[in-house]
Amino acid sequence: MPTPDENFAALGLTLPPAPKPQGVYKPSLVVGPFIYVSGHGPYLPDGGLLTGRVGAEVDQAFGVEAAQQTGLAILATLLAALGSLNRVKRVVKVLGMVNCTADFESHPAVINGCSNLFAAIWGEEAGIGVRSAVGMGSLPSNISVEIEAMFELEA
Repeated sequence: MPTPDENFAALGLTLPPAPKPQGVYKPSLVVGPFIYVSGHGPYLPDGGLLTGRVGAEVDQAFGVEAAQQTGLAILATLLAALGSLNRVKRVVKVLGMVNCTADFESHPAVINGCSNLFAAIWGEEAGIGVRSAVGMGSLPSNISVEIEAMFELEA
């Protein structure tokens, strides 16, 4: 059975640099057997961001891509903090926020971009936790998606 690190490598995706805090907070924090990851945006490997309001400047497919890219930024933070994705036992919670128009109603479909990535890395059982997907009137720097997550660590 492949490890989470091997599963990620098999996807052939490129991680962005682990984002630096843009305010007074920690990117991640280990408390007991859990690591909490602060809200992350859709950082690209060159440090740029995917921006635009879903339902106005960008479409739902772009939002799904932004959610996957946000998941990659979260993975970069996990690797910076833990050294290996193998240290994560399971995804516990994901909170996905979509920068969207008031009439956009497919927030869960957008956040699936991140959830599907985590399921591919940790498997259907450990890679899918509880989740909320909500719409926001705006997000910092007009990013399309912001996601925070909580993971259980291996003992």
